[in-house]
Amino acid sequence: MIILKSDEEIKIMREAGRIVAECHAFLAETIKPGITTLTLDKYIEERIRSRGATPSFKGYNGFTASICVAKNDVICHGFPDANPLVDGDVVTIDVGAFYKGYHGDSGWTYAVGSVAPDIEKLMQVCHQGLMLGIEQAVAGNRIGDIGYTIDTYANQFGYGNVREFTGHAVGQQLQEEPSVPHYGKKGHGVQLKKGMVLAIEPMFTLGSWRSFVESDGWTARTIDKSICVQYEHTVAITDNGPQILTVL
Repeated sequence: MIILKSDEEIKIMREAGRIVAECHAFLAETIKPGITTLTLDKYIEERIRSRGATPSFKGYNGFTASICVAKNDVICHGFPDANPLVDGDVVTIDVGAFYKGYHGDSGWTYAVGSVAPDIEKLMQVCHQGLMLGIEQAVAGNRIGDIGYTIDTYANQFGYGNVREFTGHAVGQQLQEEPSVPHYGKKGHGVQLKKGMVLAIEPMFTLGSWRSFVESDGWTARTIDKSICVQYEHTVAITDNGPQILTVL
Protein backbone atom coordinates (compact mmCIF):
# COMPACT_ATOMS: atom_id res chain seq x y z
CA MET A 1 0.00 0.00 0.00
CA ILE A 2 1.28 3.44 -0.94
CA ILE A 3 0.99 5.94 1.92
CA LEU A 4 0.77 9.63 1.03
CA LYS A 5 2.16 12.05 3.60
CA SER A 6 0.50 15.26 4.70
CA ASP A 7 2.32 18.58 4.72
CA GLU A 8 2.67 18.24 8.49
CA GLU A 9 4.17 14.77 8.20
CA ILE A 10 6.62 15.99 5.57
CA LYS A 11 7.61 18.79 7.92
CA ILE A 12 8.55 16.20 10.55
CA MET A 13 10.37 14.14 7.93
CA ARG A 14 12.34 17.24 6.97
CA GLU A 15 13.59 17.38 10.56
CA ALA A 16 14.52 13.69 10.46
CA GLY A 17 16.30 14.37 7.18
CA ARG A 18 18.17 17.32 8.65
CA ILE A 19 19.51 15.09 11.44
CA VAL A 20 20.80 12.69 8.78
CA ALA A 21 22.32 15.58 6.82
CA GLU A 22 24.10 16.80 9.95
CA CYS A 23 25.62 13.33 10.31
CA HIS A 24 26.87 13.42 6.73
CA ALA A 25 28.36 16.87 7.21
CA PHE A 26 30.23 15.43 10.20
CA LEU A 27 31.36 12.40 8.18
CA ALA A 28 32.66 14.61 5.37
CA GLU A 29 34.97 16.30 7.87
CA THR A 30 35.91 13.15 9.79
CA ILE A 31 36.58 10.44 7.22
CA LYS A 32 40.31 10.20 6.58
CA PRO A 33 42.99 7.50 6.46
CA GLY A 34 43.42 5.75 9.80
CA ILE A 35 39.89 6.03 11.16
CA THR A 36 37.80 2.89 11.53
CA THR A 37 34.18 2.52 10.52
CA LEU A 38 33.43 1.15 14.01
CA THR A 39 34.52 4.53 15.35
CA LEU A 40 32.30 6.28 12.80
CA ASP A 41 29.39 4.07 13.85
CA LYS A 42 29.85 5.12 17.48
CA TYR A 43 30.07 8.82 16.57
CA ILE A 44 26.98 8.72 14.37
CA GLU A 45 24.84 6.88 16.91
CA GLU A 46 25.82 9.45 19.54
CA ARG A 47 24.96 12.34 17.21
CA ILE A 48 21.59 10.87 16.23
CA ARG A 49 20.60 10.23 19.84
CA SER A 50 21.77 13.69 20.92
CA ARG A 51 19.13 15.13 18.56
CA GLY A 52 16.30 13.17 20.17
CA ALA A 53 16.22 10.55 17.41
CA THR A 54 17.22 6.91 17.18
CA PRO A 55 19.27 5.13 14.48
CA SER A 56 16.88 3.69 11.88
CA PHE A 57 19.09 0.75 10.99
CA LYS A 58 20.06 -0.56 14.41
CA GLY A 59 17.91 -3.60 15.07
CA TYR A 60 16.21 -3.41 11.65
CA ASN A 61 15.62 -7.04 10.66
CA GLY A 62 18.47 -7.94 12.99
CA PHE A 63 21.04 -5.45 11.67
CA THR A 64 23.42 -4.71 14.55
CA ALA A 65 24.95 -1.33 13.66
CA SER A 66 23.78 2.27 13.38
CA ILE A 67 25.32 2.83 9.94
CA CYS A 68 25.66 0.67 6.84
CA VAL A 69 29.18 0.63 5.42
CA ALA A 70 30.11 -0.16 1.82
CA LYS A 71 33.86 0.00 1.15
CA ASN A 72 35.37 -0.39 -2.33
CA ASP A 73 33.63 -3.39 -3.97
CA VAL A 74 30.83 -3.56 -1.38
CA ILE A 75 27.54 -2.33 -2.84
CA CYS A 76 25.46 -1.95 0.31
CA HIS A 77 24.46 -3.30 3.75
CA GLY A 78 27.98 -3.88 5.04
CA PHE A 79 28.85 -3.74 8.74
CA PRO A 80 31.31 -1.35 10.36
CA ASP A 81 34.56 -2.98 11.46
CA ALA A 82 37.87 -2.30 13.22
CA ASN A 83 40.00 -2.12 10.06
CA PRO A 84 41.40 1.40 9.53
CA LEU A 85 40.45 3.09 6.28
CA VAL A 86 43.45 3.64 4.02
CA ASP A 87 44.36 6.25 1.45
CA GLY A 88 42.64 5.46 -1.84
CA ASP A 89 39.64 3.67 -0.32
CA VAL A 90 36.16 4.76 -1.25
CA VAL A 91 33.44 4.20 1.33
CA THR A 92 29.69 4.70 1.31
CA ILE A 93 28.05 5.43 4.64
CA ASP A 94 24.28 5.01 4.84
CA VAL A 95 22.62 6.87 7.72
CA GLY A 96 19.02 6.69 8.91
CA ALA A 97 17.35 8.61 11.74
CA PHE A 98 13.94 7.88 13.27
CA TYR A 99 12.46 11.09 14.64
CA LYS A 100 8.97 11.66 16.05
CA GLY A 101 7.70 8.57 14.29
CA TYR A 102 9.27 9.12 10.86
CA HIS A 103 12.49 8.13 9.11
CA GLY A 104 15.10 10.10 7.19
CA ASP A 105 17.49 8.09 4.99
CA SER A 106 20.57 9.12 3.03
CA GLY A 107 23.72 7.34 1.88
CA TRP A 108 26.83 9.08 0.55
CA THR A 109 30.14 7.96 -0.89
CA TYR A 110 33.35 9.48 0.48
CA ALA A 111 36.88 9.40 -0.85
CA VAL A 112 39.43 8.40 1.78
CA GLY A 113 42.42 10.61 1.12
CA SER A 114 43.16 10.65 -2.61
CA VAL A 115 41.36 8.22 -4.91
CA ALA A 116 42.22 7.19 -8.46
CA PRO A 117 40.88 9.45 -11.25
CA ASP A 118 38.53 6.75 -12.57
CA ILE A 119 36.96 6.41 -9.13
CA GLU A 120 36.65 10.17 -8.75
CA LYS A 121 34.83 10.34 -12.08
CA LEU A 122 32.56 7.44 -11.08
CA MET A 123 31.61 9.36 -7.94
CA GLN A 124 30.84 12.52 -9.89
CA VAL A 125 28.71 10.70 -12.45
CA CYS A 126 26.76 8.73 -9.83
CA HIS A 127 25.99 11.90 -7.89
CA GLN A 128 24.80 13.58 -11.07
CA GLY A 129 22.71 10.51 -11.86
CA LEU A 130 20.97 10.92 -8.50
CA MET A 131 20.23 14.57 -9.17
CA LEU A 132 18.88 13.83 -12.65
CA GLY A 133 16.65 11.13 -11.17
CA ILE A 134 15.36 13.54 -8.53
CA GLU A 135 14.37 15.99 -11.28
CA GLN A 136 11.94 13.35 -12.56
CA ALA A 137 10.23 12.99 -9.16
CA VAL A 138 7.27 15.22 -9.99
CA ALA A 139 3.56 14.55 -9.68
CA GLY A 140 2.21 13.00 -12.86
CA ASN A 141 5.45 11.27 -13.81
CA ARG A 142 5.95 7.58 -13.20
CA ILE A 143 8.51 5.53 -11.30
CA GLY A 144 9.93 4.36 -14.62
CA ASP A 145 10.81 7.94 -15.57
CA ILE A 146 13.20 8.13 -12.61
CA GLY A 147 14.85 4.80 -13.37
CA TYR A 148 15.08 5.41 -17.13
CA THR A 149 16.82 8.73 -16.60
CA ILE A 150 19.37 7.31 -14.15
CA ASP A 151 20.09 4.22 -16.24
CA THR A 152 20.46 6.19 -19.47
CA TYR A 153 22.99 8.47 -17.80
CA ALA A 154 25.01 5.56 -16.37
CA ASN A 155 25.09 3.88 -19.77
CA GLN A 156 26.58 6.99 -21.38
CA PHE A 157 29.74 6.36 -19.38
CA GLY A 158 29.74 2.58 -19.60
CA TYR A 159 29.17 2.15 -15.87
CA GLY A 160 27.33 -0.71 -14.25
CA ASN A 161 24.02 0.35 -12.70
CA VAL A 162 23.05 -2.02 -9.87
CA ARG A 163 19.62 -3.56 -10.41
CA GLU A 164 19.40 -6.01 -7.53
CA PHE A 165 18.93 -3.27 -4.92
CA THR A 166 16.50 -0.39 -5.33
CA GLY A 167 15.22 2.75 -3.70
CA HIS A 168 11.94 2.80 -1.85
CA ALA A 169 9.32 4.98 -0.26
CA VAL A 170 10.01 6.23 3.27
CA GLY A 171 7.70 7.22 6.13
CA GLN A 172 6.74 5.71 9.44
CA GLN A 173 8.43 2.57 8.11
CA LEU A 174 11.99 2.68 6.85
CA GLN A 175 11.00 0.91 3.65
CA GLU A 176 7.54 1.39 2.20
CA GLU A 177 5.90 0.88 -1.19
CA PRO A 178 6.62 1.56 -3.96
CA SER A 179 10.12 0.38 -4.72
CA VAL A 180 12.18 2.75 -6.87
CA PRO A 181 14.39 0.87 -9.36
CA HIS A 182 17.24 2.84 -10.89
CA TYR A 183 16.37 1.52 -14.34
CA GLY A 184 13.06 1.37 -16.18
CA LYS A 185 10.93 2.57 -19.06
CA LYS A 186 9.57 6.05 -19.60
CA GLY A 187 5.90 6.31 -18.76
CA HIS A 188 5.79 2.96 -16.94
CA GLY A 189 5.29 2.07 -13.30
CA VAL A 190 3.45 3.67 -10.42
CA GLN A 191 2.29 7.22 -11.05
CA LEU A 192 3.87 9.77 -8.74
CA LYS A 193 1.56 11.85 -6.57
CA LYS A 194 1.91 14.73 -4.15
CA GLY A 195 2.68 13.38 -0.69
CA MET A 196 4.84 10.49 -1.81
CA VAL A 197 8.27 10.45 -0.16
CA LEU A 198 10.95 8.43 -1.91
CA ALA A 199 14.51 7.37 -1.18
CA ILE A 200 16.31 7.52 -4.52
CA GLU A 201 19.72 5.83 -4.27
CA PRO A 202 21.56 4.84 -7.46
CA MET A 203 24.60 2.57 -7.19
CA PHE A 204 27.11 2.74 -10.07
CA THR A 205 30.07 0.43 -10.60
CA LEU A 206 33.25 0.41 -12.66
CA GLY A 207 32.35 -3.07 -13.91
CA SER A 208 29.38 -5.42 -13.71
CA TRP A 209 26.18 -4.38 -11.96
CA ARG A 210 25.64 -7.93 -10.71
CA SER A 211 26.13 -8.74 -7.04
CA PHE A 212 26.39 -11.51 -4.51
CA VAL A 213 25.61 -11.52 -0.79
CA GLU A 214 28.15 -12.80 1.70
CA SER A 215 27.45 -15.54 4.23
CA ASP A 216 26.48 -12.94 6.85
CA GLY A 217 23.25 -12.49 4.90
CA TRP A 218 23.76 -8.74 4.58
CA THR A 219 26.94 -7.60 2.84
CA ALA A 220 26.44 -7.27 -0.93
CA ARG A 221 29.48 -7.05 -3.22
CA THR A 222 30.00 -6.64 -6.93
CA ILE A 223 30.41 -10.04 -8.53
CA ASP A 224 33.60 -8.96 -10.34
CA LYS A 225 35.11 -7.06 -7.36
CA SER A 226 34.72 -3.74 -9.19
CA ILE A 227 34.38 -0.50 -7.23
CA CYS A 228 30.85 0.64 -6.38
CA VAL A 229 29.64 4.07 -5.25
CA GLN A 230 26.22 5.29 -4.17
CA TYR A 231 24.36 8.53 -3.48
CA GLU A 232 20.95 8.72 -1.82
CA HIS A 233 18.49 11.41 -0.79
CA THR A 234 15.01 11.26 0.70
CA VAL A 235 12.76 13.30 -1.58
CA ALA A 236 9.19 14.56 -1.13
CA ILE A 237 6.90 15.07 -4.11
CA THR A 238 5.13 18.41 -3.66
CA ASP A 239 3.11 20.94 -5.63
CA ASN A 240 6.38 22.82 -6.08
CA GLY A 241 8.30 19.88 -7.49
CA PRO A 242 10.71 17.49 -5.76
CA GLN A 243 12.03 18.67 -2.41
CA ILE A 244 15.12 17.02 -0.94
CA LEU A 245 14.55 16.40 2.77
CA THR A 246 18.01 15.11 3.68
CA VAL A 247 19.80 18.47 3.46
CA LEU A 248 20.84 21.07 6.02
